[in-house]
Amino acid sequence: LLWFDIIALYAIWMLMPYLSSVWDVSISRAAAIVNIFWSFVLLSPFFIAILIDTVMCYYWSVIVSTVSLSAGLGFLAMSTPPVLAHISGNCSEYSAECIGQGQRVLLYMSLPLIAFGMAGHFDSLYEFMREQFRKGEAIIDDRISMEFDGLVLRFSGLSSSVFTLIAVLGLPYIKPWSLRFGIPAICSLVAAVLFFSAASTFKFIGRPIGGVSPFMTFFKVLFAAFSKLFYTIPTDAWELYEIQDNSQLHFNSGRWLDKAAIVIPKPIPEQTWRLCRVTQVEEAKAITRMIPVWMTFVLCGVVSSMPYTFFMEQLDHMNPKIVGVKVPILVLIWFQSKVIQHCTLVCIRIQPNLFVSRVRMSGFVGIVISMIVAILCCITCAKVESQRLDHVRKQVGSLSMFMLLPQMILLGVFRFIFDVSVLCLFSVKDSDVVMDRYLPIFISCVLGVGCLANSVLVFVVGKISERGGKMNWFQHDLDQSRLDKYYYTLAWLMALYREIYSTCYFSTNQERDEDSFVTG
Repeated sequence: LLWFDIIALYAIWMLMPYLSSVWDVSISRAAAIVNIFWSFVLLSPFFIAILIDTVMCYYWSVIVSTVSLSAGLGFLAMSTPPVLAHISGNCSEYSAECIGQGQRVLLYMSLPLIAFGMAGHFDSLYEFMREQFRKGEAIIDDRISMEFDGLVLRFSGLSSSVFTLIAVLGLPYIKPWSLRFGIPAICSLVAAVLFFSAASTFKFIGRPIGGVSPFMTFFKVLFAAFSKLFYTIPTDAWELYEIQDNSQLHFNSGRWLDKAAIVIPKPIPEQTWRLCRVTQVEEAKAITRMIPVWMTFVLCGVVSSMPYTFFMEQLDHMNPKIVGVKVPILVLIWFQSKVIQHCTLVCIRIQPNLFVSRVRMSGFVGIVISMIVAILCCITCAKVESQRLDHVRKQVGSLSMFMLLPQMILLGVFRFIFDVSVLCLFSVKDSDVVMDRYLPIFISCVLGVGCLANSVLVFVVGKISERGGKMNWFQHDLDQSRLDKYYYTLAWLMALYREIYSTCYFSTNQERDEDSFVTG
């Protein structure tokens, strides 16, 4: 499943050129479709994690996501004009005139299915593999756990490199889009059949003990607090539900959430969603304190979403040859992923040694540095796009796609600094709430919201740019658009967000440090 997921992933990277060239969709609309798709991919792990913690297990999550991914890739391949041309009565050429209602329905059906399948594998597949090394309900010991991690790294590293090479160098040379999407669909189907044929040999471990999700606890506290909105908070904190001793943490901030722990004159079993323990209330308070800081990361998600859309469109309009040899455009996408992968490994090894005593501050500084790198990336993007447009206007040939290498490197550096810094920032802060398993999910959600925000921002910036009778920056074709001005806009917006982030961070820390305990 992991191997064929790689082929499917690189095939989906070609979605932006497919929509703009075959469907003849404007770059703004194509970018919106692609951004919404990737937002589904990045936001789905949040909901899948809730399902796994409450009603499902990794085994069933892998099964459902595998079926979803195989069906989605099949629908995507069927949405290409030649596949259903005889049935729908449309022409079979790769042009907008041959796209009928059936193809549109299949495309829009395929994208959510693929998104859910990819997210399910991202959230569940590795943990499912770890479960196969369990004896009963626990991993045998730390030694076997470490051996498993090492085995996965060694085995998957070599095999993944082979399949990545096949996808990066092979897919772009396949001209028919029906085959570009059809081959990953067939591979996914074969992987699903092989997986289901061996399903009876897998260990089945039910949902985690307790079946309680921190996310659901947070929503339960909110519901209970709002349901008692007109109740008065008792002055004596010991009157709240389940304060047992003086060691119980109970902060003054966000006291409106304390209403969730007010005991009303009803039997406690009848107050399932209207009564929460103080420990649950304090966990919810910790999450609410983090929300302002996480919201400042949305623009980071906007910048990180650019390779899915505008970078791919730029690559499709640039000269892919070097020394007369045509290089697949997916090579640069692969190169950027390698920059993130290797830099992250190096940073994980050296950062704890550099900032042992102040991990949280190193996380704050790292995020500020990542935002500065993002600003430099946006400025570089604008410069390269301006140069590309000059070549188009002067008709002196296409600019080499390798001119995008600097911005690819900067974006990769930005992503690895941002990811590692967020882990440093929140692995110490509120550690009782934000466990290691959920930190990658939080980062994924921020990037997913950034993808959605990118679509909204493109629409808003386009409307503002055409005020006063001026040309909209986002025209039907990339060569008539002014993507360079949009990149400059992102640069100064990121500079503004850097200041907002610093303010939110210090105000949140000051509120936490100055907060006093309610001792009753």
